[in-house]
Amino acid sequence: MKRIIVYFCTFCMVFGLSGCKDFFDQESEHVIYSDKDHLDNATDTIYSMTGILSKLQALADRTILLGEVRGDLVDVTNIASNDLRQLAQFNADDDNMYNAPRDYYAVINNCNYFIAHVDTAMKNNRNEYIFMREYAAAKAIRAWTYLQLVLNYGSVPFVTDPILTKEESEANYPRYDLQAICDYFITDLLPLTEKYGREYPKYGNIRNTDSRFFYFPLNIVLGDLYLWAGSASGNKEYYKQAALRYYKYISERNGDNSTYATGTNMAQWPTKSTTWSSPRDSWSGSTFMSESYAEDCELITMIPCDSIKAEGNYSELRNLFNSRQENNYKVSIVPSNRLKEISAAQEYCNVSDNGITSYAPKGLSNYMSGDLRLWATVSEGYTTDLSTGERIETQHIYKYETRNVHIYRKQLVYLRMAEALNEAGFPHWAFSILAEGLNNEVSLRNSPWYSQSDSLFMAQFDFPESRYIQMGLDEFVNQQGRRGYNTTGIHTRGSGLTTYNDYYISPFYQLTEDCYDWSKTDTIIVDNDTIIVSTPAPQVLSQDKIAELQEYVRELILQEGVLEFAFEGTRYYDIMRCALRSSNPGQYLANRIYARRGAENADLMRGEIKKDLTNKDNWYLKWKGSIGF
Repeated sequence: MKRIIVYFCTFCMVFGLSGCKDFFDQESEHVIYSDKDHLDNATDTIYSMTGILSKLQALADRTILLGEVRGDLVDVTNIASNDLRQLAQFNADDDNMYNAPRDYYAVINNCNYFIAHVDTAMKNNRNEYIFMREYAAAKAIRAWTYLQLVLNYGSVPFVTDPILTKEESEANYPRYDLQAICDYFITDLLPLTEKYGREYPKYGNIRNTDSRFFYFPLNIVLGDLYLWAGSASGNKEYYKQAALRYYKYISERNGDNSTYATGTNMAQWPTKSTTWSSPRDSWSGSTFMSESYAEDCELITMIPCDSIKAEGNYSELRNLFNSRQENNYKVSIVPSNRLKEISAAQEYCNVSDNGITSYAPKGLSNYMSGDLRLWATVSEGYTTDLSTGERIETQHIYKYETRNVHIYRKQLVYLRMAEALNEAGFPHWAFSILAEGLNNEVSLRNSPWYSQSDSLFMAQFDFPESRYIQMGLDEFVNQQGRRGYNTTGIHTRGSGLTTYNDYYISPFYQLTEDCYDWSKTDTIIVDNDTIIVSTPAPQVLSQDKIAELQEYVRELILQEGVLEFAFEGTRYYDIMRCALRSSNPGQYLANRIYARRGAENADLMRGEIKKDLTNKDNWYLKWKGSIGF
């Protein structure tokens, strides 16, 4: 492996295109490839695969920044670069460093070259296809990259053959929108999932990092494609397939009959807390710091970046979010007022060993009121400039202590599965992922509310209670009770024991009398006496009632994305998906973004943002009249 990496670094050949007017600029470098027409040996194939991964590094920072700076959870400071400020104001020009579609197409073109030239028919002496893992990995990377491209530009030139000449680069390629991109790559990836859905190229550790983190799992990418296709089309079947793909990843992550549970890491108050001054945190370290591969690890996919700037693919995220010597301790991105409002509005539910609940008080300092995940993520203080004596306010965001950029993690898969289930018409089930976690007992509890066909769909999900063991009161209070408990609701990760929280109500309790059949009775026997009692037997929910419950749970899911994934680059896209489902998409998205500095400052924010976000065309970047609406 070391010899191959040295070979790649020393003899890397780059094929440069010139004269392209559409989606490459004249000086970009696009294809890292072998000097042969066919990739039919390990050295050339690994060399080209590693070339694809190196091109992904140019997308690492912007994947986070385009999804976060344009949302409502962060604001930029007065020392932020003009490029960052343009993103925040939806006014990125053609020269903005984050508005560079050629970098996406460099990844795509390398994938196209690899897919076209790798020898997928070659077998080893065990009759196994040698390069199919690389082939599947390249297809997943290409699909993920096209999805990022179309989400940011709205409508993009589409090409799946490698471009190797000036004439090919200047051809007129068809434009694909979000729906077309999703449909194409769903069809492209599906045939690979059964055999290669859990297979990755086996390159071992590179720079002390397990290379399995470098790839984009087919079933997660498919889940995302189905989720976006459902949002663009309104077709419920897409959502069902999205949920199944996320489930398939979870169920196969560690092999057949294995477990990949949510875990029980939390930011929490001591259960006997009376002073409300010293929370404890098992959440941030386990979630964000570990880049060691394990069966229960949180991290799934990352883009590895260089450790020093001189190496060329250095991530600036640590310097944008954290006070460091490199940036003179001055940060460019800070939590927004809106993020602070959403976090503080949560009711933290603490429960004593006798089951008595209490709620953390409001008005605590240091983000300790409400959900504790913001407290666990952000540390604020100050330092003094030794030469000037100037007091410098400092900030540390624990999600950005690593040089690598994290893309997928476990809770994201669970939350997106909840989103897909809710949009598919299963709001109770989706709520369970937020409140208590899933196992088969939870699924059985939800099944009476749905039709027979819906129950058949639900039966495809299998979370055995023997392996997905829920955290109960004893486990929350004393870390005792059932051994091996590994499952909790995502909301409990920062807001206390959600199953006891009177402010976090299940949609079940929102149902009105028309959801019950009061004509049914049950016969019970008490002390040898027969007693007939009336019972509220549930009926199949009407579509109107499901729609009402979906809207309730949709907002909880969107809120949970704030609490769990703030600063991670998901927020703008989460808002966009919800906007696409609304009756007035432009107004929906605009209202969220304009509230960045708090609801009372919406008019001020509307004036600062340079585009009218009620116009859907203004959601997207544009580049030289060639890409974007």
